[in-house]
Amino acid sequence: MIKAAVIDGNAISRNLLSTLLSNGGFDVVGDGNASSASLAAITRLHPQLVCIDIGTVDEAGWERLDAIRNGLPKALVFMVSGQFEPATVQMAAQRGVHGFIVKPFKEATVLATIRKAVMKVAREHQARSTAPDA
Repeated sequence: MIKAAVIDGNAISRNLLSTLLSNGGFDVVGDGNASSASLAAITRLHPQLVCIDIGTVDEAGWERLDAIRNGLPKALVFMVSGQFEPATVQMAAQRGVHGFIVKPFKEATVLATIRKAVMKVAREHQARSTAPDA
């Protein structure tokens, strides 16, 4: 079972997404707001998947995302927000985000987005492990 964590400053959204992930077969090992203490606690849990609402799309928000990416370099990271501007999507992709989850949550869409990214990474890993040495 894939270990997941949810980071969101809004407790209702955080709990809803955690429940959705649990119902979808993920093991939600932690959740928290976007404080430094929460980010550090989540990192210590070593989730394989992190859904993070960075809050405001400013330097502090990007620093929160970078902290997760640096602390969990192998984790699949999904950015959560009520809206995504093209520049935000581009910046997030450059920072290693694997996908985007739009609020309000639609269970089927969220799970499909995550599963698609998980399968893509699994295929890439399989291809690397079976590729002949160059």
